[in-house]
Amino acid sequence: MRGLRKVVLGAALVIAAVVGAGGSAGAVGPEGEADLSHHGHVSLWDGKVGVWLVSQNHGPSDLRQATVRLAFSERMAGGQELPPACLWSSDRVVSCRTGELLAAGGAGELDLDLWTAGFPDEMTVEITTAWRDGVADRNPGNDRHRVLVLATGDPYVF
Repeated sequence: MRGLRKVVLGAALVIAAVVGAGGSAGAVGPEGEADLSHHGHVSLWDGKVGVWLVSQNHGPSDLRQATVRLAFSERMAGGQELPPACLWSSDRVVSCRTGELLAAGGAGELDLDLWTAGFPDEMTVEITTAWRDGVADRNPGNDRHRVLVLATGDPYVF
């Protein structure tokens, strides 16, 4: 059953990405403008990566759904379970739905605890919005981050 749920979620994220990119998979979401941001911290220690992320919509339009993409410079160990709103896009990329983000402060929270395939001394994590339900974002700088994380266990804030 979990496998079927991941397949359905994966198909929904792919369709959402195509629609959000202007593809012909269906109608684009509501017109409007949102200011989506992602902030949090990443830690790396003994081959374990912890990501804590808050996605917020600073408005002016509500956002029914968005997808945040986390790309790691190191491969992750196989067979790891992700939260229900997330799926593996590859062995280095996780994509997660944010849920509804209301204008002027709607927030969604994500916690990930993952294992790397090895024991890197450092890694880079790129956080980006992959899709935002057809809503424009004229301030994309606060939803794109690249974080260098050293294997010290310290939280690297973005």
